[in-house]
Amino acid sequence: MGARKRLAAEARKEKNKQVCMARLRNNNTSPRKTRLMADLVRGKDVEYALNVLKYSKKESSEKIRKLLLSAVANWQVKHEGERVEDSRLYIKEIYVDGGRMLKRLRTAPQGRGYRIRRRSNHITVILDSRIDNNQTVEE
Repeated sequence: MGARKRLAAEARKEKNKQVCMARLRNNNTSPRKTRLMADLVRGKDVEYALNVLKYSKKESSEKIRKLLLSAVANWQVKHEGERVEDSRLYIKEIYVDGGRMLKRLRTAPQGRGYRIRRRSNHITVILDSRIDNNQTVEE
């Protein structure tokens, strides 16, 4: 690896150390249904998003809620000594990508078979704080 690539890789690695994220892979819900819930909480504060997801009837809301709690736990590991309530965490990014697709055949009339596609998805949540860590409080 050349020097330029190594320096870029190290810079990218340092930047990712500050990012608090969580991923759920191969969630067995259709991406289209999951994106409905992701759109509800994108850009919102974590506490508000947890309440919205808790009282929603959609199946994917419970999975996104658990993933959000996991992202908050990851944030706590990286920022020891700081309280979650004081940091004003919000969902910086949340996106739902298509996962693997299970293909099945359903019997159809006249000897034919219809294809059934069981879709799955990957959910990624990235958290950030609304309070800049480099801020100094003047007294």
